[in-house]
Amino acid sequence: MAKIKTFHGVKEHKVVLPKEWLAARKGLLTKEKKFSKLRDELNKQRRALPWVKIEKDYVFDGPEGKETLADLFNGKSQLLIYHFMFGPGWGDGCPHCSFWADHYDSVNFHIGQRDTTFAVISRAPLKEIRPFKKRMGWKFKWLSSYGSDFNFDFNVSFTPEQIKSGALPYNYGKLKMKIDEMQGVSAFYKDNKGDIYHTYSSYARGIDLMNTTYNFLDLTAKGRDENPEAPQDWVRYHDKYKK
Repeated sequence: MAKIKTFHGVKEHKVVLPKEWLAARKGLLTKEKKFSKLRDELNKQRRALPWVKIEKDYVFDGPEGKETLADLFNGKSQLLIYHFMFGPGWGDGCPHCSFWADHYDSVNFHIGQRDTTFAVISRAPLKEIRPFKKRMGWKFKWLSSYGSDFNFDFNVSFTPEQIKSGALPYNYGKLKMKIDEMQGVSAFYKDNKGDIYHTYSSYARGIDLMNTTYNFLDLTAKGRDENPEAPQDWVRYHDKYKK
């Protein structure tokens, strides 16, 4: 037996000969293939969801000035938006959203070849976003929805009345929490006439697919090895980890 140290303590782990390991691995492979097919089917059902036409003229403050939602497509027909938790007056963006955002700079190189572009939107004014983005060294497009209904309409920012009630409209249910911002991802499609449609949004654990660090860790013996009571209490801004 080998020993492995995890958040839950030191555990013993079975050690076998290569032949027995291969048999066990093939058994898991059968389940992995089944899961992959189920995921393909789920993705197919996601693509088959009905759409909602965007009727409002959302305008954002961006690095190149005022930009509409249509402008963000940048000549593509598909747009992905990450809703980054960063409210007015916060000073710094959410450290957990920052953990996700550390993976974003290379994404447009590749999804751009699939008629898709990507941007990040927060409710904090652009003048507050700029210094934090510079500190983090990020290059992706980050815009402010300050003064717009955008964040509220997509249920990632909440009014004082909603916060006071303690039941926020989040992740297609009611979140019992008093907080002004949450995270999520939304997808949009723009047709040849210029009409824009909301095709998908996901929140909470639904954004895990955008975090490749977690996907890497899921391949290891320890996995994510997080405190179940506070799963991301280990996360820091990338310039705050101890060397």
